Amino acid sequence: MLSFSNPSMFSTNEIRRMIVYPQGNEEDNGKGFVSMYVELDKSCFSSTTTPPKEVFAYLSFFVFNMKENKYFSVQDVEVKRFDSSKTVWGVSQMLPLEKFNDTEDGFNWHGECKFGAHVVVVPSPVSFGETLPFHKFSWKVRDFSVLKQNDYVSKTFAMGEKKWTLKLYPKGDSHSREGDDLTMNLLLADGEILPRGELICVQIHLKVLDPRGSNHLTGWRRGWILPSTKDYGFPLYICLAKLQEALDREDALDVEIECEVLNAFKNHPLF
Repeated sequence: MLSFSNPSMFSTNEIRRMIVYPQGNEEDNGKGFVSMYVELDKSCFSSTTTPPKEVFAYLSFFVFNMKENKYFSVQDVEVKRFDSSKTVWGVSQMLPLEKFNDTEDGFNWHGECKFGAHVVVVPSPVSFGETLPFHKFSWKVRDFSVLKQNDYVSKTFAMGEKKWTLKLYPKGDSHSREGDDLTMNLLLADGEILPRGELICVQIHLKVLDPRGSNHLTGWRRGWILPSTKDYGFPLYICLAKLQEALDREDALDVEIECEVLNAFKNHPLF
């Protein structure tokens, strides 16, 4: 099953199809997984009428679990750009073959399988040649050298469909070298719930600003936010000895992060 929202943005002659690799698309790092894609025919962009130069869309893919009577879905949180040079987009690691081939899991029920894809066509999110921005957040931590609490929490900020916050451990958390490292965690904000089976892949770039403007402390990390992860977050560590040089005359620490959601899963069978 392949469905579209906003189909009026297509011409009536455009050809589109769903492609499924039941044994995985090894050329796209899909070995050991079911791979699923949506394809627009190149004629979509070269017809004799007035063809679109590009089509932007959000993609969702589904595999039906006939035992539990519900769909396992992967929803792409980043808009995809189809054009004459890139007509196929999808998910190379949709579902592990071990799960898919096990009849007890309900996806391959006595040789019968049901796949689906939904495409939401949207206007161009950015002008041609521009890049999609990171979510940017700044936090000024005052009186840093005399902080007494074990941890401090920033204001919330939005990213994707969730609200997030930063948690600062001035002397490090239980996993750091106590007294040697500052730890900062990216977390889901209070009130945000990550249900069983939902996963979010996040990439974060951290910068502690040098007040002299020449030697910023930087770091980055990419990781999954899981229902089982403590505080739904993951840490970044910064050496305290280097950090002292980043304090300004007011004993304040200026923190700047750029982050983005890379992918998201709902109803994942393994979590």
